[in-house]
Amino acid sequence: MLVQETLKQIGQVAKESSIPIKTIRYYEELNLLKATGRTEGGYRLFNSDVLTRLNFIKRAQKLGLSLLEIKEFLDIHDHGNLPCEQVQVKLSEKIVEIEQQIEQLQILKQELKGLLSGKEILFQNSEATICPIIEQA
Repeated sequence: MLVQETLKQIGQVAKESSIPIKTIRYYEELNLLKATGRTEGGYRLFNSDVLTRLNFIKRAQKLGLSLLEIKEFLDIHDHGNLPCEQVQVKLSEKIVEIEQQIEQLQILKQELKGLLSGKEILFQNSEATICPIIEQA
C-alpha cells in the first residue's frame, strides 16, 4: 500500500521553520530548495524534507558558511552522497579565517589603546584638525 506524502504550502513551511516566505522563495531561486508543485491558487507546495533542508541551511549559515557553499553541500547530498568531507574542509578554512580576524582585531585593539593612552596629545582647536586622537597616526 502506497502512502501519499502530505505536501506543505509555503505559508505552513514558513510558520514551522520560522523562516519568512520571502526567504524561502529566495532559497528556491538559488536552487537550495525545490517546490514539488503548486496549488490551483499558485501557492508553492513542498515535501516534508524541506524542513530538514531549511534547518541545515540555517545551521550552516550560523557557522559562517555562505549560501553558495551551502548549495555545494546540498548538491552533493542531492546526488546521493554525504557532503561531510567537503564540510570538514570548509569548516577548517573557516577556523583559519577566524584566527586571522582575531589576530587583526588584537592589533586594532592595541592600536586603539595606544591612541587613548597618548599623553602628549595637544587638543588645539583649528580648522585643519578634526580630532587629534585619530589624526596623530
